[in-house]
Amino acid sequence: MRILAAMSGGVDSAVAAARAVEAGHEVVGVHLALSRMPGTLRTGSRGCCTIEDSMDAQRAANTLGIPYYVWDFSERFKLDVVDNFVAEYQAGRTPNPCMRCNERIKFAALLEKGLALGFDAVATGHYASIKEDEEGNLELHRSLAMAKDQSYVLGVLNKDQLRHSYFPLGATASKDLIRQEAADRGLSVAQKPDSYDICFIPEGDTRDWLKEFVPSEPGTILDQDGNQIGEHDSHVGFTIGQRKGLNLGRPAKDGKPRYVLEIRPITKEIIVGPEEALQISELSGTRLSWCGKPPLDPSIFFDCEVQVRAHGDTVPAQAAIINGEMIIHLREPFYGVAPGQTAVLYVGTRVLGQVTIDRTKSKASVSV
Repeated sequence: MRILAAMSGGVDSAVAAARAVEAGHEVVGVHLALSRMPGTLRTGSRGCCTIEDSMDAQRAANTLGIPYYVWDFSERFKLDVVDNFVAEYQAGRTPNPCMRCNERIKFAALLEKGLALGFDAVATGHYASIKEDEEGNLELHRSLAMAKDQSYVLGVLNKDQLRHSYFPLGATASKDLIRQEAADRGLSVAQKPDSYDICFIPEGDTRDWLKEFVPSEPGTILDQDGNQIGEHDSHVGFTIGQRKGLNLGRPAKDGKPRYVLEIRPITKEIIVGPEEALQISELSGTRLSWCGKPPLDPSIFFDCEVQVRAHGDTVPAQAAIINGEMIIHLREPFYGVAPGQTAVLYVGTRVLGQVTIDRTKSKASVSV
C-alpha cells in the first residue's frame, strides 16, 4: 500500500512510520503545520506542533529513508478546531478539541488530500487496533497498552475512514516497548517527553487563554434555590464539576464544598451545588456516528459500556436512537459530565460509536 504517515515529531508516530516501512509499504512522511505562528521550542512536555517538532519529524523521516513534507493545515485547524473550541465555551459547553482534530483534520482533511494524491491509507501513532469481524466488517478496538489506549479519541471515525486508517502500534503492550524500539532503530526521539494539555494552549490555563478571544462579561453565581452567593468576571471557561476558583462569599449551610452544576450563557449565571448533584444517570445528544457496523436495530435499547473522558473509566449502560437522538441510560453514575463532551460507546474492546452530549440528567432528576 501507499501510506501517508502523519508524523507529529513524537516517538509514537516515528515508530508507526518505521513499522509501515518495515511491513513493505511505500511510505511518505508528512508533518501538519497547524499554527501560523508556532512556538520555536517546547517547554518540556508542554505544547506540540512547534518548529522543534517539525525538525524532529524530519530527522525521523531521514533516518527511515522516506520522503518528508510539511503541509499547512493551519487555516482549516483554526476554523474547525480552535474556533469551534471558543464557540463551544461561549455556549456554556465543554468541548474536546482532540476529538474535533481527529474528526475534521487528521481523518478528514488529511485523509481526503492523501486519497486525492493516490495514497491508500493514513498511518498515525495512535494506540488502537483495527480488526475484521466474521463478515469482513472493519472494527476499531482498544489497544493492548490499556494505559495508553487512545481508541476514545478515535471514536469519531466512520466505516469509510476505518478502511483508510492504519494504526501500527495497537498490538504493542506498553509505551516503554515503543521507546526501546525507537532507540534500537536509531530514532532521536526515543526519549522525547509526551506532549499533554491542549496543543494550542501549551500553558494549560484555558480560562486565561479564552480571555483573548471572548470579551469578559460579569455575571452571578447562584445556588440551586436561586440565591446569589457570588460573582464572576466571565462564564466562559467554567466547566461542570469545577470546584476551585469559584470565590464564593459564604460557605454552604452544611459546610460542604460546592461544585459547578450548570452554566447559563444567556443570563451569565453559574449554578453551584453539592457533589451528589453531579451524579449523572442519563446522557443524550444528536451529533452521533457509528464506528463501523451499527447495531442491528439501534432504535431498540442495547447493552454497551460508555466512556466520557480520554483516559476515564467506562460504566455499563443501555443506549438507543429515539427520534434521531441517542439516549444513554447509565447503570452506574458518572460524576460531572458536561454538555459538549463526547460519549464513546464500547462493546467489550470494540468502539461502537460516539455522540456529542447535549443534555445530561442527574440521579436527582435535575436537568443540566
